[in-house]
Amino acid sequence: MKGDLPVFIGADIGTSSTKVVAVDRNGRVVAQASVSYDFDRPHAGWSEQDPSVWWRATSEAMQAVCARIQPRSIEGVGLSGQMHGSVFLDAAALEDAGRREVRAIRPALMWNDQRTAVECGEIIRAVGGVETLVRISGNAPLTGFTLPKILWLRAHEPHHFARTSAFCMPKDFVRLCLTGTLGSEVGDAAGTLLFDVDRRAWSTELAHAVGIDPAMLPPVVESGAIVGKVLPWAGAQTGIPQGTPVIAGSGDNQCGGIGAGVVEPGVLLLTLGTSGVVYAHSPHPLKDLGGPAPGRVHTMCSATGNSQRRGAWTITGCMLSAAGSLEWARSVLAPDASFDDLMHEAAGVAPGSEGLLFLPYLTGERCPYADPQARGGWVGLTRSHARAHLVRSVVEGVSLGLAQVFDLVTSLGIEARQVRIGGGGARSALWRQILADCIGHEVVTVDNDEGPAFGAALLAGSAVGAFDSIEQACTRCVHVAGTTPPGSAHRHMQQARSRYDGLYPALRTTMHAT
Repeated sequence: MKGDLPVFIGADIGTSSTKVVAVDRNGRVVAQASVSYDFDRPHAGWSEQDPSVWWRATSEAMQAVCARIQPRSIEGVGLSGQMHGSVFLDAAALEDAGRREVRAIRPALMWNDQRTAVECGEIIRAVGGVETLVRISGNAPLTGFTLPKILWLRAHEPHHFARTSAFCMPKDFVRLCLTGTLGSEVGDAAGTLLFDVDRRAWSTELAHAVGIDPAMLPPVVESGAIVGKVLPWAGAQTGIPQGTPVIAGSGDNQCGGIGAGVVEPGVLLLTLGTSGVVYAHSPHPLKDLGGPAPGRVHTMCSATGNSQRRGAWTITGCMLSAAGSLEWARSVLAPDASFDDLMHEAAGVAPGSEGLLFLPYLTGERCPYADPQARGGWVGLTRSHARAHLVRSVVEGVSLGLAQVFDLVTSLGIEARQVRIGGGGARSALWRQILADCIGHEVVTVDNDEGPAFGAALLAGSAVGAFDSIEQACTRCVHVAGTTPPGSAHRHMQQARSRYDGLYPALRTTMHAT
């Protein structure tokens, strides 16, 4: 068991697991644990999770971490989580919070749920057009966001909607269980389509336009604010001492940015998780109001603020199936093979996969094409292609898609002085090289791969005074570990990109007919 040196707990409530880390004042991870789970797919395009699964996984992972440290050394708890998910709560749940396990009205609708295309159209009409929505919220109406899910519940499950006293996002549900306090913060709130990103406050204009009672909207603070303390019941469940401060935290994108040290302009983060994200820090709320489709990238609030100062903003582009595409390919092509085995096979295939291209739209797409009906597939298959070609083409297809998103983000005037890379896919040297070749820019790894959980822990440390600011926390605790420059394959991947860019426009009609 570790000694009594102060540590900060970071918990990330993810799509497929909850991860908890204990981090000391030098950024050293002294203990960590994760608990895996799945999500339900009751119909094609639907994705749901029971919020109780998150709480039980968080409790189990926290107990495992506390068993490896002195719990009395914990100075604060920070939270991170998958964004956009909708947790619907009734009055009884709010009354139970902090005293017993909280039960949501129904399973939460997740970020990758695609059922709300009709509701997105309703939002556009209600607010007077996409540009109005982007101007206020920083975002276009996408099926994965929170507001369309609320409207879906109202239209399709009115009995559940009538019971709903409040909604929250996944990590806020865990906060409710820990502290008994309902609330959110500017990062997650900015992913709802009900938030004014310039003012960093709920937009009553948008709420009234779509007929949502603003009383349903949880109180919002800056991400680095202390929002409560661990209550006795929650302490018994988690092992975290009663009275430990709990920090609001933020969405996994914002916390992942902090975990990678992306807290200044010019430093970008590319994340290869279940989804693929290009993430940039900005001192100004830049918005994608030009081009053929406003809101192709997301303008949200960063997690760099606290109760004493306002934070900055983030510019983010998200493709829905990144490492998730490789996980799918492994499950159907080689369920008994490890990822390392598959990447070793793929390394034996020449760049460009002998003309084979993969479209990673397995759960629709968000960026650069906001299209829930987009479908994935291979183009260019021949009898000369083997499993190794299929695997490499998946990695290349995801990387080419991220290159499209990267170009879109930087077209808004975002400088790319340094590009950092994180997420599970970043552990692969081959994937790092392919990504560098596709974007034409050196990619940099940092000395931790705990991502959002690590960022949440740094938020906790900053909030309780261990660091003067979150920027100081990142300077002290996040360091460059390695670099991967573009190689000789860059030219091949640029040629593949010219073909790749034409595939979605050419196949869109066919995709929508299926």
